[in-house]
Amino acid sequence: METDVRKNPALLKLDLYCKGAHLDDSLHVLDEGGRPILRTRAGLGSGLEVVLPDEMWTNIPVSEAFVRHSPYVVRRREDGSIWIDRGREPVAPVRLAPRPTWYDRKTTSGKAMTSVGTLQGTYLAVYPSKVCEYWLEKPERTNCKFCSVGLNLGVDDAEDKKVQEVVEVAVAAREESGITYVDFNTGHYEGETYLDILEPYVKAVKEATGCLIGIQTPPHADLSRFARLKDLGVNRASFCFEIFDEGIFRETCPGKARRYGLKRYLDAVDYCARLGRSQGLSFDPWVSMGEIIAGIEPPESSIKAIEWITTHGAMPTVCVFRPLAGTDYEHLRPPRTEDMIPVFAAQYDLSMRGGLPINVAPNINVSLVLLPWESRWLAPARVRARHRLGEAKMAAMRAVFVRAFRRRLAAFDARRAAARA
Repeated sequence: METDVRKNPALLKLDLYCKGAHLDDSLHVLDEGGRPILRTRAGLGSGLEVVLPDEMWTNIPVSEAFVRHSPYVVRRREDGSIWIDRGREPVAPVRLAPRPTWYDRKTTSGKAMTSVGTLQGTYLAVYPSKVCEYWLEKPERTNCKFCSVGLNLGVDDAEDKKVQEVVEVAVAAREESGITYVDFNTGHYEGETYLDILEPYVKAVKEATGCLIGIQTPPHADLSRFARLKDLGVNRASFCFEIFDEGIFRETCPGKARRYGLKRYLDAVDYCARLGRSQGLSFDPWVSMGEIIAGIEPPESSIKAIEWITTHGAMPTVCVFRPLAGTDYEHLRPPRTEDMIPVFAAQYDLSMRGGLPINVAPNINVSLVLLPWESRWLAPARVRARHRLGEAKMAAMRAVFVRAFRRRLAAFDARRAAARA
């Protein structure tokens, strides 16, 4: 593995997650056309959205307390270029993630579009309903201790979004930002009503945009509901169980542990993975995902989680723990980069061993996580060599899928135009 962050963009992305960066006075993000620094809709990060070398999108911590120890600085040069420096040593040129024109508009109901949905990397993220009820429980709330979603809604994010408002934002993001994917995130609600809440949004956005659709939800007691969502046009079902060590899971996610338990999350991941295997080859994809946070439990436990996810035919998503201001875990330190490297190397290796389609969908660049495909930069050379043929097959699969998806979107646009005429 290349150990110089100036030559390894994935290592730089990971190091920035763990250390953050200072914003130099020379850089005025909004004046430069960048995106505002907001808490994210999922409550797992906040920061500066930039594009690193190799077109690697990332979200750099800039506001949290641990950033004061960072060696990194984001600066604007006299020639107008923007660089990440380590002290005064140039590390990498970057681009600010562009702020779309629709960010400055309102829906027809008068709501700011950015309070309905925001771009995370190159996809649209929407938290469509009220705050997760773990934040409201009495006498003591039971929310996940790393999460800030209860601090977001009503501040940067509207607490309630009408279906039409979400459709307007999704159409604007499709037409002006070229998105191909919309992700819906929901928390826990008594009576397990979260899928009932999501279904109208999924159906309306799919019909209005033709985009790929993903959902992140708790594991519903009736797993057949996810098959129904698949029939409605959902392409990704993701389950954030966060922690694989059961003791640490109970301590970190008390609400999830009490209401559902780790096993129920894992059963949902497995069920949805089997749904995908049952359909065979398809250009209307379906993937199951298990999401974890690395840096709270030991790295070995995170690697075991990734192994479990991939051997069950699901895709692993690995976030790096970020101690956000205002959360129960704000006093903790982020993990060390060197401890995270084996976790992400395993993410790539185990995904490739499982034959998972980790680099197939078009224009989905995620700023809050290192994707399995990006993690190949962190794998030893011998591991990369082992998967050389698999990478070639992946490239061919991606080329075929992207062409087919673009044709489908073009046909969708033609039908919509004809209907409007």
